[in-house]
Amino acid sequence: MISSIANSVFQRAIDDYHVYDAIDHPMENPYAQDGIEHLFYLKCWIDTMQWHMEDVVRNPEIDPAEALNWKRRIDSSNQYRTDTVEYIDSYYLAKFADVEALADAKVNTESPAWALDRLSILALKIYHMEQETLRSDAAPDHIASCQQKLNILLEQRNDLSQSIDELLTDIAVGIKYMKVYKQMKMYNDPSMNPVLYANKK
Repeated sequence: MISSIANSVFQRAIDDYHVYDAIDHPMENPYAQDGIEHLFYLKCWIDTMQWHMEDVVRNPEIDPAEALNWKRRIDSSNQYRTDTVEYIDSYYLAKFADVEALADAKVNTESPAWALDRLSILALKIYHMEQETLRSDAAPDHIASCQQKLNILLEQRNDLSQSIDELLTDIAVGIKYMKVYKQMKMYNDPSMNPVLYANKK
């Protein structure tokens, strides 16, 4: 099942990142470029970097100029993340190109790649929540609260994994069909963000 592969790759990306735990440490993708695992690893690495960027920018002691630089990096990272999700959808569009949808086939509320995007973020939540349960400097009630949250996140991952596998199976047999909309983000486009194009006048 694809969710099992994805969860394994996501965990490897998170573990690999935390060997150095440095936002600017170069990624070394261990998977072949022509495989879906390569995209899964890239996707989760981007998410992991961005997670830590979000931590940095929330430091109440941060210099405003430095915070602005981090915000711009987060915007750039988010665009890269979106592009990678769309590459994953392109993979599945090609994979299912020859599947003939049934007459009563339905479209899902989100594409396979955007569901996998949520699974990648969930892997990060699970990793960091588990770290909170292992803290020796935290109060027992904090540990207990985080353990309860971790249990819920683990259950959520099981449910989401099952849903993703069912969606891909339904698409493969024509019960559902893929319909992908590009995100068309406007804030990074100097021709669409009014603040950016107003400055050109």
